[in-house]
Amino acid sequence: MSVRPFDWRDLPVLHRYRDQSVFLDTALVLTRGPMILPGALFSYLAPSMGIFTCVLSSNGASGTPVIGQFIHLLGSPLSHLTFLAPQEALDTTQVAALVEYMLGQLGERGAMRLLADVDEHSSAFEALRSNGFVIYTRQRIWQLTGHPPAGLHAESWRVANDQDEIAIRGLYNNLVPALVQQVELFATQRPRGMVYYQNGELQAYVELKYGHRGIWAHPFIHPDAEDVSDQFIDLLSKIPNRRSRPVYVCVRSYQAWLEAAIEELGAEAGPRQAVMAKQLMIPQKAARAYAIPSLEGGQPEITAPVARLER
Repeated sequence: MSVRPFDWRDLPVLHRYRDQSVFLDTALVLTRGPMILPGALFSYLAPSMGIFTCVLSSNGASGTPVIGQFIHLLGSPLSHLTFLAPQEALDTTQVAALVEYMLGQLGERGAMRLLADVDEHSSAFEALRSNGFVIYTRQRIWQLTGHPPAGLHAESWRVANDQDEIAIRGLYNNLVPALVQQVELFATQRPRGMVYYQNGELQAYVELKYGHRGIWAHPFIHPDAEDVSDQFIDLLSKIPNRRSRPVYVCVRSYQAWLEAAIEELGAEAGPRQAVMAKQLMIPQKAARAYAIPSLEGGQPEITAPVARLER
């Protein structure tokens, strides 16, 4: 077996796989669509966009090619698998060859982790787990539709700005388990989402990602927040530039108590997913000892004349 970058000759195979793929970046699929063919073309024509598509070819003439894709923005410590195809041909050996090739490319780009959102009942789950991917949290996606009336509360949601960054970071550190924080570092760029304050204290932050197919909402809500169901209704009415797009709320396992409030809104629940990560590099302290002669009994070298003063 050999792995190589995608080129235009693979378009017929990829087109044939469009309904046989396992999608591993839920936020991308729900906001922008599968992006199989466009993403592969971008990886071939404009690799600077950070999309990379890889093709595993069998040595035999009758072998089934396997295609995988990942996204990595230059300078980011994280990368994300977007899809593997075809689902019927995925096994541990083939996924191992693809992942090894991807890790080589990611190592050259300075990435530290490769992430994937996986249905635990899919063939890709066992293949990834056998190749060093570990579960660090779980999530369920809820789809919210409709446009509730605005103005339900005197205190309400507003767009986050730079002044909210310290409060958002504190809320994130208090809510998110240390294991998850080790994998998904807190974003250093400007907050992109909505904040909710009660009595001058930040009670909730919802990170937003926009796409032409929908809006991805990732909530971080303090357990002491009041009237959570009403707050979500108010949030739906105040999301900027929502138009007719559905809102997909990602509820992680450490915030599972939110699901009851979201269900009261008539939201549709998706399947539970395992959020997995593969570590690329582990920082280690240098084992070599560096001797300092002046501290180990050596004679210091005189580099300047000694002046003798007399009265």
